[in-house]
Amino acid sequence: MDFASITEFLENKTILITGATGFIAKILLEKILRIQPNVNKLYLLIRAKDAKLAKVRLQDEIIDKELFRVLRQKWGEKFESFISEKVSSIAGDASYETLGLTDNQLKEMYNDVDIVINVAATTKFEERYDFALGVNTFGAKNVVNFAKKCANINLLIHVSTAYVCGEKAGLISESPYAMGETLNGMDGLDIDSEKRLAEHTLMTLKGSHIPEKEIRQRMKNLGRERAKLYGWPNTYVFTKAMGEMVVGQLRGNLPVVIMRPTIVCSTLKEPFPGWVEGCRTIDSVAVSYGKGRLNVFSADSSSVLDLIPADMFVNSIIVAMKARINQPCLTIYQVGSSFRNPVEFKKLHEYLFYYFTKNPWTNHEGNLVKIRKGIVLSNTLIFETILFIWHFMVQMILILTSRVGFCNLQHNLYNMDKKLKIAMKLVELYKPYLFFKGIFVDTNTETLLIAARESGLDEDAFNFDTSCINWKEFFINVHLPSIVKYLF
Repeated sequence: MDFASITEFLENKTILITGATGFIAKILLEKILRIQPNVNKLYLLIRAKDAKLAKVRLQDEIIDKELFRVLRQKWGEKFESFISEKVSSIAGDASYETLGLTDNQLKEMYNDVDIVINVAATTKFEERYDFALGVNTFGAKNVVNFAKKCANINLLIHVSTAYVCGEKAGLISESPYAMGETLNGMDGLDIDSEKRLAEHTLMTLKGSHIPEKEIRQRMKNLGRERAKLYGWPNTYVFTKAMGEMVVGQLRGNLPVVIMRPTIVCSTLKEPFPGWVEGCRTIDSVAVSYGKGRLNVFSADSSSVLDLIPADMFVNSIIVAMKARINQPCLTIYQVGSSFRNPVEFKKLHEYLFYYFTKNPWTNHEGNLVKIRKGIVLSNTLIFETILFIWHFMVQMILILTSRVGFCNLQHNLYNMDKKLKIAMKLVELYKPYLFFKGIFVDTNTETLLIAARESGLDEDAFNFDTSCINWKEFFINVHLPSIVKYLF
């Protein structure tokens, strides 16, 4: 296969991208438009009530982003007309059986679409169960059924996550999930039954006339309980794993690629270094630390953080697309860095301390925030005990000072209590990843890279070799400046 002709391969292709307003989908869209202006059409499925609102979201949440700066400069005054010609926003929702499309839209797209790339997902770890099932599991089912009805379909790419493995330790292979397979061996996982349970629970809660906020919380609790019942740490990875099961079972002879990225971070190179959007796993820790709100934390310093720059992941999608086109099989690619170029949490701690010492953040009052090295405890029980005692002491002092009226002391104690709560919440949410002991084997991804190199891959344009990344340089010069710019 000639990998030197990837841009030519995309010429005249008609591609449907779901989850188009998401972080990865935007970078993928920009890349395709930049490297191949002669792509035929890019349909973007955008969750909206109607076509007008879909166009508004396309403009506000995608095209107007700084991400498209390079493409906008390239086309100049013709940029808007170029986008209008090549990009079609479609109001819809992957959680609906027909993706929320009209009969006329379905007829047109069934005839036109060559490739479907499903990026639609809710990535909140503790999403309410009905929402997560609707998008991550049944959304995958609906996209597969749509792709199978396309007359000229060449390939379906389903973007999952490497962390469908849960909290497994050791070497984690690129293996598919069988329908109903669980991580702890528990029998009885049935996806349709899970949907009925979520629907019944929601109906019962609404019939009880309890506040909407309470309903949301109980549906979140249900997702967490069901995930843990079958061995997954949170609702997100549980529903994504079930999504993979559905794709594998329903695909028939449809050529399918499942992409499993690890923790996706800011762009390394394209369209420019350091574009990021939304607080991803490690970024929540970095933001809290850089703002001086995180002085004590719990993590295994030797745990490996498996990271993949967003543009590298998008490159792997495009190269995999070229490699697996019209091949009626299921292929899984784990795309990360832990197997070939690992970075440990203790190194991340060093990078954070170095960067924010040299580049302290200026808060809203105009004051430079001085950060400390910070204490990292590897024993979560000790961490939780210390925080519980400290929180109790702060509350007692606050009660006493409220009677006496020490305003400055109270203000400082409130800030301290806020920092404790932030630390407790972050550890609770990210514990499975801060103590993760798995290494993602990327045999298929490495084989793809080797084959592509041997067949003329333009690595300047399509590099996804994470072994070439200098993590210190990336964090200090690219990623941390970017999260200060976009997320602080």
